[in-house]
Amino acid sequence: MSKPGQQKILVLRYRFIGDTILTVPFLRNLRRARPEAWITWVVAPGSAEVVKGIPYVDELLYWDPVTIHADSRGTHRTLKSRLEFVRDLRARKFDTAYVLKRSFSSAIMALLSGARRRVGFNTEGRGFLLTKRVPYLSGQHEVLSFLDVLAADGIPVVDDYLESWSSPAELQTAHDLLCTAGWSEGQRLMAIHPFGAIYQKTWPMERFAQAAAVVSERYGLVPVVLGAPQDQDHFAGNRHLFPTAIDMVGRCDLRTTMAVLNRFTALFLGNDSGVMHLAAAAGVPLVALFGPTSPVRFGPWGARTEVVYSSFPCSPCRQKYFTECEPTPSGKPACIDCITVDRVVETCARLLPGEKDLKPGLL
Repeated sequence: MSKPGQQKILVLRYRFIGDTILTVPFLRNLRRARPEAWITWVVAPGSAEVVKGIPYVDELLYWDPVTIHADSRGTHRTLKSRLEFVRDLRARKFDTAYVLKRSFSSAIMALLSGARRRVGFNTEGRGFLLTKRVPYLSGQHEVLSFLDVLAADGIPVVDDYLESWSSPAELQTAHDLLCTAGWSEGQRLMAIHPFGAIYQKTWPMERFAQAAAVVSERYGLVPVVLGAPQDQDHFAGNRHLFPTAIDMVGRCDLRTTMAVLNRFTALFLGNDSGVMHLAAAAGVPLVALFGPTSPVRFGPWGARTEVVYSSFPCSPCRQKYFTECEPTPSGKPACIDCITVDRVVETCARLLPGEKDLKPGLL
């Protein structure tokens, strides 16, 4: 627990896996500038798994209302549970709250926390709830927007790279699961994540299979398909498209998936998703496929990342699918359906020009 007289800082950024991992550069720079402070980060319980082991915060505090937009367990379903959460916040006596979410409700939470200083984006008419209002620039990446909040508050921003952490036990678990699924020690993996929370945003499964077949053969990689338990039924009908791939769909939890990416993956190919951001955090050469969503704000963040994207007059989409456009024969918006296998293979080739650039798949 915090010590008497210790500066106490609250950071509000909760919900999705991607949002959570993209907050790490903010927290690292904050910790560097405030090494003696007690830092509490309010996160969603499911998404918080991806920052297990983070050294930049003292405490993760779970905020878990019922919502369709997150992996909610509904802990704070009732008014009583929400009031208890607010009382818990107030008891911590925060000096400063950084509100990295742009919603009105998150600014209300910062006010109710009792923090005297409240720094955040001047969005959704909530500026009067903040003591320092920061412009939100929609034409830049979320990582840079988060860091703008620090800079506006006089905190030096030294770096902006992503990080993720896997324990030796998690790496061993990933190693053993891969071996059980058919992987041989020393084989280099091409991780494929052909799933997404919104079907309309995903590239057709058969094209993933075609691209994976070409790239894996050309570079001597073994394809491995990653996915959550809820993806198993979808993949079962398409498993035949990946005859040489290792099937890890639903077989490893989020932490084990991170371990596969952190240690054993030479190339990642996937849709716009939280797993894509985890691959970027792992520093894996990465090709991400974007259709309705803007990669400017939410694309993979890192030096060895490529985005395949086609901008249409209606891009980025308001995600009111097929009210502004007609579905293609594949049932997808044209902006994602127009991406060809050849284009994806060429993009992968730019990241893997030779054997020297491949990441060894050894424990």
